[in-house]
Amino acid sequence: MSQLRTVQVLGGGSTGSSAHAGSLAAGLVARGVRVTVCAPAALDRTHDFSATGADFTPVPRRSDPAAVASLRAACSGADVVHAHGLHAAVRAALAIGGRRVPLVVTWHTRAHAEGARRRLLHLLERRAVRAAAVVLATSSDLVDRARARGARDARLAPVAAPRPPLPAGPPADKVRAELGAVGRSLIVAAGSLVPHHGYDTLLDAAASWRLLDPVPLVAVVGEGRERAVLRRRITAEGLPVELLGDRSDAAALLAAADVAVLPSRWESRSTMAQQALRAGVPLVATAVGGTPELVGDAAVLVPYADAEALAVAVARLLGDPAERELLAADGLRQAASWPTEDDTVAQVLCVYDELVQPLGRREGR
Repeated sequence: MSQLRTVQVLGGGSTGSSAHAGSLAAGLVARGVRVTVCAPAALDRTHDFSATGADFTPVPRRSDPAAVASLRAACSGADVVHAHGLHAAVRAALAIGGRRVPLVVTWHTRAHAEGARRRLLHLLERRAVRAAAVVLATSSDLVDRARARGARDARLAPVAAPRPPLPAGPPADKVRAELGAVGRSLIVAAGSLVPHHGYDTLLDAAASWRLLDPVPLVAVVGEGRERAVLRRRITAEGLPVELLGDRSDAAALLAAADVAVLPSRWESRSTMAQQALRAGVPLVATAVGGTPELVGDAAVLVPYADAEALAVAVARLLGDPAERELLAADGLRQAASWPTEDDTVAQVLCVYDELVQPLGRREGR
């Protein structure tokens, strides 16, 4: 039997999907699969897909005829094309149109839009999932959403976040000292500064934490278009919040926290939540999307946009070291139950084999 060949298509979306594609490429290559990664050149500079043993073909994040033609050429001879994200799925479907090669789509996250853009997003979702032989969704609600959009076959496929290296930065005490969190609690949130990550609710909660003694410090790791709005409010209200921007030592900052907070409107399998539980940091998160099935009973869950519930949950944990210790231990156990990167690769490879074998791979196989 000839060597299986797959093309992984990325559209330049989330960091999580790019990291997953790199992990998947490495695992497939290790199992004897020939892999080509098609993505914007900037992603290869960040993730170095060639280092996984895969071939890399730069394809711009556009759907114009030249970009689609370039992707079509890269997909020539592939047994399976696997697109990561909705934009990549639509482009891949255009590129392989008329060919008998199956398309697999991994739906990593959910975009947010309002008004006319929301209707266009729904059209994009329908086009992407209906073009796929199989949709692999990272949370149960995304499985339901894919089916509602017309997917022929939608399956739960929890993506394992690649384990980051152990923090190589300074010890926790030094991290806290540099942040000004000596003799006071440290609360850490991480994620891009965009509206659906719920930082307005976090600031509402931070206003009530000023009544605690000592006042905890809230450190937010991430960058985004809402920075100026958040900064103005922090200054105007005198909130104990620091916007740290993007940080290369984000893992060390999170590991130094007394409590991690995830106030988002929606998450699939939050990388930040996974990192917090793996680091033994108590987590307070919103009960949205895939978060409840990800964390189980190993985190405190509160309603989205409920600043009072968020403030009370965090304050209770800060005042109860024993509960924090129990929650941290629960988090480590929950993290140990998650699928590994090897599990993820094995599941995807089973899907490929399922799709390719009925086709006889191609002539001569």
